[in-house]
Amino acid sequence: MLIDLSGRTALVTGSTQGIGAAIAAGLAGAGARVAVNGRGRQSVEEALARLGAGGGEFVAAAGDITTEEGARAVFDAVPHVDILVNNLGVFGAAPALEIDDDEWRRYFETNVLTAVRMTRHYLPGMVERSWGRVQNIASDSAVVIPAEMIHYGMSKTALLAVSRGFAKEAAGTGVTVNSVIAGPTHTGGVEDFVYELVDRDLPWDEAQRAFMRAHRPQSLLQRLIEPEEIAHMVVYLASPFASATTGGALRVDGGYVDSILP
Repeated sequence: MLIDLSGRTALVTGSTQGIGAAIAAGLAGAGARVAVNGRGRQSVEEALARLGAGGGEFVAAAGDITTEEGARAVFDAVPHVDILVNNLGVFGAAPALEIDDDEWRRYFETNVLTAVRMTRHYLPGMVERSWGRVQNIASDSAVVIPAEMIHYGMSKTALLAVSRGFAKEAAGTGVTVNSVIAGPTHTGGVEDFVYELVDRDLPWDEAQRAFMRAHRPQSLLQRLIEPEEIAHMVVYLASPFASATTGGALRVDGGYVDSILP
């Protein structure tokens, strides 16, 4: 399948590293002009240098989109986009009864409200042009809530609702809105998270397997997913080949979710 996104502009939030950077590289590899977002200009410039070394067209879109001021800086840098990927998110483990109000708010505002804010800004232009793609990077934790991170699970469940709602708002316009349910993925941040839950003295390969056995035993893949594997789904959904897929929650979870999603 040859995917050609030439002439399209994409914005990937939280794309200086990890899954976001892999998505940015994948979209650029398909020909899109990709705006790279991070909180600070330095981190964005460093990411542009790394990503640009692999080829493709990238532009800077620095700004902390958890704030209205930071979001405006991104809007000024990238006035309109054809493909919006809401990837920014935070995660971490915490005992359920020790999560205070501020932390609940932080997870909601970072993982959910940023996606709402960005979609609210860019969706009208997509509708006006009769073409667009909005994708929200969700998680298997949205439907299989981990006991050690229910605040994260809550935010990703809310993101599924947001996606479905905006898909209905865009019905019949040529714009699609979908969620991508990512399973446990191998990023630097996840390595830190894994070592919070297993013996830090274990080599990484052993630590990964121990984590999957103890904390994600439902996985049929029985390994962490690589960021590029998430990116492949995002690139497909951004393409004309996915024109009839909207309002969906598409799984790249390694067979983790043992249910049929509505």
